[in-house]
Amino acid sequence: MTIKRMLMVATAVTIIFVQEQLLLIAPNVQLTVLLIILFSSIFNLKESITMIFVYVFLDSMYMGTMDLFYMVPMMIGWSIIPVVHHTLLRNTNNEYILAVFALSFGFMYGWVFIPFRMFQFGISEVWPYFIADLPFEIIMAVVGFGTVLLAFKPLKRVLDQVIEQETYETIKIK
Repeated sequence: MTIKRMLMVATAVTIIFVQEQLLLIAPNVQLTVLLIILFSSIFNLKESITMIFVYVFLDSMYMGTMDLFYMVPMMIGWSIIPVVHHTLLRNTNNEYILAVFALSFGFMYGWVFIPFRMFQFGISEVWPYFIADLPFEIIMAVVGFGTVLLAFKPLKRVLDQVIEQETYETIKIK
């Protein structure tokens, strides 16, 4: 990974982290799903997974939850986006397909935590956890769907222009 790409990944992590902290007042109302889908569309799979790892580590450190039963499912959950984007969705930029994916991701992310909760608290805690988490999964799914549908294409266009301009200026200087 070049220094330029590392700086782009660092900038992406910063944007994701800061917006999430600014929107903490409303649970699961955030732009994280949109931003990870957006950044996965410009980064390759390795860069995207690196971005996720740094983001999860930073978020866990900041929130004081350096707990493997929280960090590991969080890492797995957020990694679903770049893995699916680069494999099943084959790098699509169709906002309708990505919005439906974001809708389903809202539930997948919550379900990733279930086996870890079962291991940590016992199998009897699965249904209470699932029922308690369901409203938050629905919020995450609806917000993810709406933000991707409304903002993915314009943000992708701007990001592509910035990257194209930067590439053009780099070539021009050489």
